[in-house]
Amino acid sequence: MAKLVYDETGRLLFTKEMKEEYTLLMPQMLPVHFGMLQKLLQNDGYRVEMLTTNHRGIVDEGLKYVHNDTCYPALLVIGQLIDAVKHGGYDPHKVGLLITQTGGGCRASNYIHLLRKALEKAGMDYIPVVSVNLSGLEKNPGFSLSLPFVRKAIYAMMYGDLIVNVANQVRPYEVESGATDAMIEAWSHQLVSGFEQGKGMSRKQMRHIFREICRDFASIPVAGEPKIRVGIVGEIYVKFAPLGNNNLEAFLLNEGVEPVVPGLTDFIIFKIFNRVTDVELYGGKWMKKAACQVFMHYIEGCQKDMIEALKDSNRFRAPGTFQDLRKLVHGYLGEGNKMGEGWLLTAEMLELIHSGTENIVCTQPFGCLPNHIVGKGMIRKLKDEYPKSNIVAIDYDPGATKINQENRIKLMLANAKGLSHQETTTSRETQPEFVSQKLAHAHS
Repeated sequence: MAKLVYDETGRLLFTKEMKEEYTLLMPQMLPVHFGMLQKLLQNDGYRVEMLTTNHRGIVDEGLKYVHNDTCYPALLVIGQLIDAVKHGGYDPHKVGLLITQTGGGCRASNYIHLLRKALEKAGMDYIPVVSVNLSGLEKNPGFSLSLPFVRKAIYAMMYGDLIVNVANQVRPYEVESGATDAMIEAWSHQLVSGFEQGKGMSRKQMRHIFREICRDFASIPVAGEPKIRVGIVGEIYVKFAPLGNNNLEAFLLNEGVEPVVPGLTDFIIFKIFNRVTDVELYGGKWMKKAACQVFMHYIEGCQKDMIEALKDSNRFRAPGTFQDLRKLVHGYLGEGNKMGEGWLLTAEMLELIHSGTENIVCTQPFGCLPNHIVGKGMIRKLKDEYPKSNIVAIDYDPGATKINQENRIKLMLANAKGLSHQETTTSRETQPEFVSQKLAHAHS
């Protein structure tokens, strides 16, 4: 058994010996993106398992060890990890827990400390907690994010965005059930294998692969009339994680609508852009600003390649660029509003409305204060300016029942279908042939 080693502050370290013996458990947020991250970590020599558990016991474990005033995503993530250690069939003396540490103003910066307190309370403080961060906050001898790994991870995130985008436009219409998910699995495997051979990690190669992905998903047989589209926005974890939003995308599919989920790339650019804004608003090192601008420019270039591939496919709708989002939100929120999802969340709702997806579910987790301001707090303003917008804020917390959440969404969908029928009827009645038929009938 690996020897437990502590640093000078008393923090339990994840050692090189542990890397050989321990299984690292990681929570899931974006199923496609994190699935590729898991494989990349495994290829780097780590034993990693991504948790996909989804049951009430996770919430109960979270409530047992996390203060109920803490934000709901923290409660879920910590509850899922502890539930896995207790009931997942692992040797608790041979597991470590992976968790992100942002270092920003969000409570997510404190997840790692809350998790350690929970383990101590549960009598399992011998389990190492490994920080996944790019800020140098906590270091471990047995775990590090090398530059080659970070490069692969960033490309995986952008490829993941395109895959999810086209998959969401195909899945509601697929003739053969499961064909879209099979294509996702095939491309995820192909991309990770390519990364290990140094493929797919240049702008030129990426442009080619983006088009191949669009072509392959466009080849999946589909049928049926276009469905009502429903956008999903909100706090990043509850927006993306099936555990966090009670399988919201699956529910919308079962209700016969097409889910539209803004991707992660804008959020990545947003976080880099905030570093630039910090220097402009509050002062700081110009070298830091310049480095962030170079990195941001590169990611924005990749995003434009993705958008061009979607447009050129003549099959898929393409989102706007990050700069388009900045323009849309002017007059609503300032760029210094950057805690949590900041102004980006409001901008995503505006983009959805402007692109014809006027029905929106805004996921609101308990305890996420910034999200309530830039999400729920902006809905009235948006509805005043865009009367056809049909936005519902859904609260997610330990006491909220799935049936109540789904009933509120069904009410929104009923309104969406009513508006769609009304627009179809109005459109038909203004067509020349319909008008002439009414006139002929009146004269007769």
